[in-house]
Amino acid sequence: MLTEDVFKKIQRFHFRTSRLANDLFAGQYESAFKGQGMEFAEVREYQPGDDIRAIDWNVSARFGHPYVKVFHEERELTVLLLLDLSGSHLFGTRRKFKRELLAETAGMLAFLAIRTNDKVGALLFSSRVEKFIPPKKGAAHVWRLIKEIFTYEPQEPTTNLEAALSYLNRIVKRHAIVFLISDCCDIGFERPLRLTARKHDLTVIRITDPAEETLPDVGRIHLRDPETGETVLINTSNRTLRKRWEAARRERLAVLRSLFQRTGVDEVVLSTDGPVVEPLARLFDMRRLRS
Repeated sequence: MLTEDVFKKIQRFHFRTSRLANDLFAGQYESAFKGQGMEFAEVREYQPGDDIRAIDWNVSARFGHPYVKVFHEERELTVLLLLDLSGSHLFGTRRKFKRELLAETAGMLAFLAIRTNDKVGALLFSSRVEKFIPPKKGAAHVWRLIKEIFTYEPQEPTTNLEAALSYLNRIVKRHAIVFLISDCCDIGFERPLRLTARKHDLTVIRITDPAEETLPDVGRIHLRDPETGETVLINTSNRTLRKRWEAARRERLAVLRSLFQRTGVDEVVLSTDGPVVEPLARLFDMRRLRS
């Protein structure tokens, strides 16, 4: 529901995010994500240094001196945001909840897309695909996306990355720039991830919180799983338990990183106590240098 408080919050977010996208990412996004081909623009007279393979022999014969074909990059891209709205994103122990960080990141990417006249759409999912917003252009469309991200209440609390990726692979036929924004608290999605990476340009933006990395030594506490609702009582003063927690976390992260490396997927890690701009800028610079 779009209450007055939520509306004002979206307005502030809209202004801040659009400014950041325009001021801090000038040219970085555009140079990081290229079009899929070249389109013919015009013919002009040959100039010293031009590639002779670009000579248009028919036009040259007609006018009696060489002309070359000029091509421009086919720039218009389709950007799709796969947004994980499952219960685990209602968690946060620092400056913001995971879902707020997800919304900020998605908004930033959406503004960058329309700034270069790309289409942008979104797929909202939990344990199933909850909503698909087809890609379009324009600031009004980005406003709708941001409003949906802030106000949409998912019907299911759990996560199913396989379902979201498989849905995307079925309905999006043409090549797209895909950002999967999730904390990746799921298993069994390797096959559709590989297919998505093969068909599209896929980047995983993984949302984290510092409290997930290390258990604090605060005695007995109740932990509740926001996706299943299950609650357990644990003694965080138990050193062995804390070590097992950290080891399990490291093992899980190693599995994810190995999966992304094998499938050629770029990964960006964002934390609820950290910035958004710098990690995204590093991604864009890395891609520009790589290309």
